[in-house]
Amino acid sequence: MGTRDLAVPALRVIIDRREAGWELVGVVTQPDRATGRSKQPVAPPVKALAAAAGIPVFQPETWRDEAAVELLRGLRPDVGVVAAYAQLLPRRVLRIPPAGWLNIHPSLLPRHRGPSPVAASILAGDRETGVSIIKLVPAMDAGPIVDQVRSPIRPDDTTATLTARLADLGAQRLPAVLDRWVAGSITPRAQDAAAATYSRLLTRQDGLLDWTRTAVELERQVRAYDAWPGTYTFLEGHRLSVAAAEAVPTPSSALPGTALRLDRVAGRPALLIATGAGQLAAIRLQLEGRRELEAGEFVRGKAGTIGARLG
Repeated sequence: MGTRDLAVPALRVIIDRREAGWELVGVVTQPDRATGRSKQPVAPPVKALAAAAGIPVFQPETWRDEAAVELLRGLRPDVGVVAAYAQLLPRRVLRIPPAGWLNIHPSLLPRHRGPSPVAASILAGDRETGVSIIKLVPAMDAGPIVDQVRSPIRPDDTTATLTARLADLGAQRLPAVLDRWVAGSITPRAQDAAAATYSRLLTRQDGLLDWTRTAVELERQVRAYDAWPGTYTFLEGHRLSVAAAEAVPTPSSALPGTALRLDRVAGRPALLIATGAGQLAAIRLQLEGRRELEAGEFVRGKAGTIGARLG
């Protein structure tokens, strides 16, 4: 079971393992959803890969549908794998495979349970994260840990780059873990519930930049929300997206949100903006209705940017 890009590497590994005697009896994903301006239904990435490999694909709208549960039961799976499926499984579905369901979660559980663990790890300033493979239980991300591997978070990581790396890491671990799990040679360990932290579903409002926060916090926000919802402020009443930024420790006496000057940061033109502590170097910017620009080109094309108060 999987839907988003995070699930694709794991599915690809399982498809490849068919040569080693595995039988992939089916793939479950979310229904096609309307997207973009055309509002045309688009298939999830997992569906496209499974269909190309000739694997039966099922897209139940809900597991309250008894016919969907019976269809899954009829496949008689020995074990199930879940990655970025975006739907909680009820007990009657969890009980279908004798060996249960293994879930690939992109964090070091019990830290960052929930729907946005990669963004949460960047926002928190974590130095490392990883992948946890757990046995699913009815509570969210609370099942016992079957396997866990650590990975550093790079200073320039965004949610997009870190998610891709963790998806590959989880996929690499999966074949050996599945073989050993089904053979009964892994003893899972319980999570420490007292140490659990939780991420939440992100909304568009989360992307609004609060210039009274520190430059370090704002840089993390830009990196964490690059995929969704993006980060933004306002210039003269118009929405201004900040697509890439870097924290600069130099203090400023200007009011937070003041666009100070154009400078070079890490060899790139950047618009320096005063914050609650330090300055944020905005490297790529996009005014609503316009295309994304490097900071130098943006400032040259938008008179009055320098000295303006953003927000």
